[in-house]
Amino acid sequence: MAVIAAFVLNAGLNFVLGLLIATLLGPEDFGRFALAAAGAVVLNTLLFEWLRLSATRFYSARVREAEPWIRAGLDRAYAAIGLALLAGASLCAGLGLWIDPTPQGRLALVAATAFAAIGVGVFDYHAALARARFVGGTYLRLVVWKNVFGVAMMGGTACLFPQPVWVMLAGGASQLAAVLIMRRALHDRSAAPDRTLAREALLRFAAYGLPLIAANAVYQLMPFLNRSVLAASAGFAQAGYFALAADLGSRVFSTFGTALDLLLFQLAVQAEERHGRAAAEAQVSRNVAVVVALLLPAAAGYWAVTPALQQLVVPQEFRGPFALYTGLLLPGLVGLSLMNFALNPIFQIRRRTRPVIAAAALGLVVNAGGLAVLPRLYGPAGVAAAQTLGLSAAVGLLAWRALTGSSRLALPWRDIAFAAGGSGAMALLLLPLRDLEPVLALTLCVGVGAGFYTVLVLSFDVAGLRSATMERLRPRPALPAQ
Repeated sequence: MAVIAAFVLNAGLNFVLGLLIATLLGPEDFGRFALAAAGAVVLNTLLFEWLRLSATRFYSARVREAEPWIRAGLDRAYAAIGLALLAGASLCAGLGLWIDPTPQGRLALVAATAFAAIGVGVFDYHAALARARFVGGTYLRLVVWKNVFGVAMMGGTACLFPQPVWVMLAGGASQLAAVLIMRRALHDRSAAPDRTLAREALLRFAAYGLPLIAANAVYQLMPFLNRSVLAASAGFAQAGYFALAADLGSRVFSTFGTALDLLLFQLAVQAEERHGRAAAEAQVSRNVAVVVALLLPAAAGYWAVTPALQQLVVPQEFRGPFALYTGLLLPGLVGLSLMNFALNPIFQIRRRTRPVIAAAALGLVVNAGGLAVLPRLYGPAGVAAAQTLGLSAAVGLLAWRALTGSSRLALPWRDIAFAAGGSGAMALLLLPLRDLEPVLALTLCVGVGAGFYTVLVLSFDVAGLRSATMERLRPRPALPAQ
């Protein structure tokens, strides 16, 4: 329940924070901020993500007690990379003060981007440690503090100093502040340094994590490339329109998927520790069904309420382009979430993560090919279509690699078919409601859509969700008195 609460809080406040910053900065400066934020994510992915992924795969409550050098090695690696990046950020800041001492300077924004990447990396790492230990309360408090500091510091900065560079700095500081305030709960006992064990662990982490990093870097590079193309060809305002639709959509689905992955992937790791690889793959198969059964109706619902959201919460300057870009980007964003939270874990549990690189490379090639053709035919909307085509090609190739051949994963196709068919039927049911008055449309779409899909799940026990819910609600037998 703590993980679900963290998901709801994080998704809601991230959504509100994105809208708040877009309102306070305006389309042009928000376009600059969005480019810098995408750059921070790319930096974090390239430098820190392999360590975070290794923490989720190789760290656990058992490892915390029996192999403390694992955490010590991860900490030292994070510290070394973080200090190097901080030195680079300081150099850029110093050069910026000398060459162009204004908040609008490019070097100042690059320095702020690097600092924000440090904050994101440190927060994600400590969140992964809490997740790997199944300490839901600690994870919830960490997320709460991150969002409290984020809204206060980023929102306050955007209000008082409406410049992208200051908002980026506030974003990095807010994530570091959350980790600092939770440092005792996240602390492990000190381990005696063992260079041989540490070196072997880091080599294992690199072999496991670097292919995933390469793929994730490509997926982060794609929106950065697309926003840059839009900014160069149509101006920063158009890039801002694109960025708001992409950021809000990706935050909804990535946060939703991460909330599921926080529990589901660790269940697979736990199954492997206790019962072996076959049990882990069986758990991964069940996980895929759960992710699909929850992600697809969420996508259908988000599509249905987009016109209402545009009228109710999207700043006036962004309306029109927001709905257009959301409709074009949505299939790709859903595909990316399916890759990250349903398909990638198949290769992660097998510790054979190289196929994800091939999928990412294909996605980048298709995206680049789309950029060469589609904007000429359809204008700025062609950039969004190119991104969706690239992500769709990537998910298609990765699914083919996971589900064919001698080592293919056996999936519960009945559950997946019910989820896909039910989500499509829900979208058709909500279609006439999209053009109603915004408040009425939002209320009816959420109520009718949730009710329809809940009945489907309860009637056919899609992905075992009815059984899991009933098990959760069943009273526990009282413990005998001592």
